[in-house]
Amino acid sequence: MTQKDMLTITKQQAGRFILAKQGLIGSYRFIGKSGAYDYVRQAGCIQYDPVDVCGKNAELTLQSRVKGFSKSMLQELLYEDRKLVDYADKELSIWPVEDWPYFSSYRNRSLKLGKKFKGLIRLEKMALSYIKDNGPVSSDTLPIEGELFWHSSMHWSGNWQKNSPAARSVLEQLYTDGVLIIHHKKGSRKYYDLAGKHLPETILNAENPCKNEEEFTAWRVLRRIGAVGLLWDKNSTAFLGIDIKAEKRKKILESLTLQGKICPVAVEGIKQTFYYRSEDDLLMASIVDGNADLKPRMSFIAPLDPLMWDKSLILALWDFQYSWEIYTPAVKRKYGYYTLPILYGDRFVGRIEAVPDRNKKVLAVKGIWWEPGLLQTKKLNTELEKTLIRFAGFNDCDSVSKV
Repeated sequence: MTQKDMLTITKQQAGRFILAKQGLIGSYRFIGKSGAYDYVRQAGCIQYDPVDVCGKNAELTLQSRVKGFSKSMLQELLYEDRKLVDYADKELSIWPVEDWPYFSSYRNRSLKLGKKFKGLIRLEKMALSYIKDNGPVSSDTLPIEGELFWHSSMHWSGNWQKNSPAARSVLEQLYTDGVLIIHHKKGSRKYYDLAGKHLPETILNAENPCKNEEEFTAWRVLRRIGAVGLLWDKNSTAFLGIDIKAEKRKKILESLTLQGKICPVAVEGIKQTFYYRSEDDLLMASIVDGNADLKPRMSFIAPLDPLMWDKSLILALWDFQYSWEIYTPAVKRKYGYYTLPILYGDRFVGRIEAVPDRNKKVLAVKGIWWEPGLLQTKKLNTELEKTLIRFAGFNDCDSVSKV
C-alpha cells in the first residue's frame, strides 16, 4: 500500500490520537488503582528508574494520567497484589505478570549464560538455601562474601564486569533466570524472594505463546506500538531493547499489517509511514471526524514516559525538543536537573522543575520555562495552579512555593 492509498492525517490529528490513546487528554479513562493497572496493561511496560526527585519515573508516568493515583497503589500492585512485576523489557521495566510466559527466552538465555561462570552454581545453591530458611534478602543481607567474575545478562549488553560482589551477582543471576523475583524495595535497594512463593504455577509453568524468536519480536513491536499509540517505520528509541534493524522492522510491520493487527497511516509533511493498532480504529475515526473527547487537561510528564520514548517523534509532531538533563553537567544545562515537560490540551507548553521538601511538606517550584510565543492566559495559569496542587499532594506536600 502506498501513502496515496492510505488514510492521511495532519500532525495535529496524529498528536491528538497519541494523547487520547494514552489517556492524557479528554475525560480521565484511568481511575484509581485499577486504572493504574489497566494503563500498564495497555502500555505493556513502563520504565523503572530509581532516581526520586519528585517521584520515581514509573510513579510519575502513572500520576499524569491516572485520576487519584498515589505511590502506594503501585507498590501494592507490585508487591502485595502481584499483578505487576519488575523485570527487563525496555531497560528495567514494570509490566503485567500475565506477560511472564512471553519472556521465557530471556530467562532461558540467562540460565545458559549463568552456567559459564565458575563457582556460580555452588553460590546459587547457597543463596537459595538461605532464602528458603530466612525469607527475602538483599545483597547486603545475604551472607555470601567475596567477588565473582560475572556480568548481568539482563540487557544482553555483553559488558563484562570483573570483581563484582558475589552476593549481588548471584542474586541478580537468579533474578534474571526467573528463579527469584523482587519481593520489595527500600528506596533503590532490592529485596529478593523465591518466584514460586509469589507467582501462581499457572503463570510460572505456562508455555510461551510465541513459537519462536520471530514471533516474540513481532509481539513486542505490536506491544510498543500500543504503548505509544502511533509509531513510524523508522529507527526509534521506542523499540529500545528489541533486536530489530530496518529490514527486519519493515518485514514485521508488513506482516502485522497483513494479519490485520496494525493499520498504516500517512502523516502530512512526514515521509515515513505510521502504524497504529487496528483495535484503535474507532479512536482514529473519532479524531479524524472531530468527535473525540479532547477536553484539555494539564499534566507533568515523566522523562521516560511512553509518550517521550521517541523524542524525534515528539519533535516531528509537536515541534517540542526535550532533553533529560539529569546526566548533563550543571554548567551545561539549559533548564534543570530533573525538568518535566508540561502538557496542556494537545500541546507541550513548557517544562517545570519542582522539588518537594519532604520535611517541610512544601513543593518548591525551582523553575518554569514556557515555550516561545506561548500566550499565558488566565485559564492557563489557573490550570497550572491546580496541577501544582495535585502534584504537591502526589509528593505528600501540603503547599507550593515558587523559588
